Amino acid sequence: MEISSRIREFAKEAEKSLLPVFKSIDETAERCTERVLAAFRRHSVSEAMFAGTTGYGYDDMGREALDKIYADIFDTEAALVRIGFVNGTHAIGSALYASLMPGQTLVSAVGAPYDTLRGVIGITGDNFGSLKMYGIGYRQVEPLENGEPDIEGIAAEAAKSDTGAVLIQRSRGYSVRPSLSVAKIKEICAVVRAVNPGINIIVDNCYGEFVDTEEPGGSDGGDLICGSLIKNIGGGLAPTGGYVAGKAELVERAAYRMTVPGIGGECGCTMGQNRALFQGLFMAPHTVAQSLKTAVFCAKIAEMAGFDATPRWNEKRNDIIQQINLGTPEKVSAFCRGIQAGSPVDSYVTPEPWPMPGYNCDVIMAAGTFNQGASIELSCDAPMREPYCVYMQGGLTYESGKYGVMLAMSGVDGMGGDK
Repeated sequence: MEISSRIREFAKEAEKSLLPVFKSIDETAERCTERVLAAFRRHSVSEAMFAGTTGYGYDDMGREALDKIYADIFDTEAALVRIGFVNGTHAIGSALYASLMPGQTLVSAVGAPYDTLRGVIGITGDNFGSLKMYGIGYRQVEPLENGEPDIEGIAAEAAKSDTGAVLIQRSRGYSVRPSLSVAKIKEICAVVRAVNPGINIIVDNCYGEFVDTEEPGGSDGGDLICGSLIKNIGGGLAPTGGYVAGKAELVERAAYRMTVPGIGGECGCTMGQNRALFQGLFMAPHTVAQSLKTAVFCAKIAEMAGFDATPRWNEKRNDIIQQINLGTPEKVSAFCRGIQAGSPVDSYVTPEPWPMPGYNCDVIMAAGTFNQGASIELSCDAPMREPYCVYMQGGLTYESGKYGVMLAMSGVDGMGGDK
């Protein structure tokens, strides 16, 4: 697979207009780095914290310091950062169980959540072990026609007496709505608390960390914020894991769900991974900036080739995900093959759609990553259903991300754009 001469010309022309956007991205990374370094200093990070533990993991000073640093960065009372979370869905699911009681109802504020969470809730699957099995109901508020949250609808659902928690998903998932800004998330939180101050608000923060200069925590943000360590905040170095940050009581309940009641976060060895978690967090603002530049470049090239890109190259971004509307399954497959061919690992592999667990249709994924499934590394996935959009994210370096995008666009450019 080679980069076409037309795409090379597009790339040369595109980068002339991208410099102001890149400058803004770098400024955000600088401010986020300052915040991370301040947290490291406040909690006296030392080499002794990198040793890790085995067995039960009692008195793991690195793990305990990392919890405090995450709580500091998110402006929350407590945090739980663990390699024991197998993915972001696991962390978010633990937060949901921590926030709801039997007889209560979960309200999703911006339509159906990401596919893998639907089994946790009981929307899909056999419901065994789901929230539904424990007598917890579910309702969702659809976004408005323009994709923005229906604030009045959210307020009406949150005000109902059986509502126990509201879930806010920052990224778009596989929907076509825009991702949510921190300001919009805090607006939703304010509306929910105004009509029903006793319920819990959970923010799925996946793909959003360090994209903005602030996070959706604090007194005006979510009661629990959750995410994956192999996305933004792991900086490309964390090998696995997830986090939950927020009110201390709710974080403790989430720890009980991750392990068992009475144990919670007191156990859980780190097996020598502390160094990677600390260093990944240190690198994360810079790595997220590289990913954002890759996404901006992708949007620009896609638009020049005649495809619709969301967000557009010069729009404000609230996560690292770039959606490209390709229109046909053939173009989707071709784009994913290009991303895979431009990857440092398994570049020779040809991605094919398959019935991936947790999804209700075949999904194609391109991810030649050092850590399996790490979407802060250059990757791309798409549900094989209309409107046939690909969702690209990641890029540990802009240079490698740019190369992968150029290969991907070369694969689809000859098939023709939608305009």
